[in-house]
Order: sequence, then structure tokens, then C-alpha cells
Amino acid sequence: MPISASLLSILACPKCKGALVHRPDKPSLECNSCLLSYPIRDDIPVMLIDEAEEMTVGK
Repeated sequence: MPISASLLSILACPKCKGALVHRPDKPSLECNSCLLSYPIRDDIPVMLIDEAEEMTVGK
């Protein structure tokens, strides 16, 4: 299930407070400012810095 636009508009990266981009091909929300990817599990975004994965540069 995709993240609704209204939910995405109020979510922010917990680390830098930057905007998040939804990645439906890899269930995650990505912050392009601090290069962290927050997983979406069972249609729920896990917005914990400790659960985030570092993204590789050039992605």
C-alpha cells in the first residue's frame, strides 16, 4: 500500500528534519540530505534513526 501524499507531506527525517521521498520499489522513505533510508514494514514507516540504512552515494 503506497504512502498517502498527506502523510508524506507531514513526515520528516528524524535526523536532519529534511524532506523524505517514497520508494515504492524498495519499501522505504529516503532522505537525500543525510542519505538515510527508513524502512516501511507492514505499511508503517519506521522512523527510528537506529533502524535506518545508509544509502550509497550516486543512488
